[in-house]
Amino acid sequence: MTLELLEVDKLEGHTDRVWNVAWNPAAGAGVLASCSADKTVRIWEQSSLSRSWTCKAVLEGTHTRSVKSCAWSPSGKLLATASFDGNTCVWQNFATDSECISVLQGHESEVKSVSWNASGSLLATCGRDKAVWIWEIQPDNEFDCAAILTDHKGDVKMVQWHPTMNVLFSCSYDNTIKVWWSEDESDDYNCVQTLGESNNGHSSTVWVVSFNATGDRMVTCSDDRTIKIWSTDIERMQSGEGYVPWTHLCTLSGYHDRTIYSVHWSRDGIIASGAGDDTIQLFVDSDSDSVVEPAYKLLLKKEKAHEMDINSVQWAPDKDSELLASASDDKTVKIWKLASEP
Repeated sequence: MTLELLEVDKLEGHTDRVWNVAWNPAAGAGVLASCSADKTVRIWEQSSLSRSWTCKAVLEGTHTRSVKSCAWSPSGKLLATASFDGNTCVWQNFATDSECISVLQGHESEVKSVSWNASGSLLATCGRDKAVWIWEIQPDNEFDCAAILTDHKGDVKMVQWHPTMNVLFSCSYDNTIKVWWSEDESDDYNCVQTLGESNNGHSSTVWVVSFNATGDRMVTCSDDRTIKIWSTDIERMQSGEGYVPWTHLCTLSGYHDRTIYSVHWSRDGIIASGAGDDTIQLFVDSDSDSVVEPAYKLLLKKEKAHEMDINSVQWAPDKDSELLASASDDKTVKIWKLASEP
């Protein structure tokens, strides 16, 4: 039996490169957001009858420059968007008239990424100004700045909350991933670990961090054309023993021959990667008996998945859908299905 990544649909409508895609967690594999250099965000919905995808809403007229990142709140009711105009917008009412209910200002320049924590009570943003901001959501959708974290030495490319705990991760042009932790929920967030070249980290810009379903492993990708897997003892951290550091497990190199812009871990354990070489590649734990180092193997490589750079790959949130969305400089979003060929 061989596996194939089958193109289910090609979503067209953006007039410039598409930076990012995000599945609505409350709608399973039925609603998807995409954001673009054309200054808009599009909400796509799959028909339950025809199974085809259509654009249900275009969020426009608020951002004045490229929209780099979009992220749904855990409830699926709010969508946050980060733009090169320096603002982060929060939207609601996607079924009727989508409206921007809050504009978060503070970054000195381009905002590159936005992420909600697991409970939806905190929002993180980061930008070209080397800063990471944490916002607290108040009643009536007011957002208060709770922290400004300035330990990075370069443009911060992405922020990502841990899937089960209020631990924040940021990756940067300074080649590092920083881990931010608050000992007590009311205390300040501090940088408790820096994953850099000196501890088996990346040797160039780190673009993305993603977690497996249980949150005890992390995957990162970089301009150095490698994918790295990290692990921690999540149960010790959840039991209140304090922060437990992440350690490097293995490095996947020699697969992509251009910058790897995106990695994402599916709920059933498959890592997808998208890169400047126009390919999507899938990796799985090889279940080797090696006690020394876990090994990951290439499951499949989809050549020419897009006509240009692939900026984002995202698995659908429900465990068994096996749908993958990808976004590209070729102005399209594609929906893929992992299927087995007899």
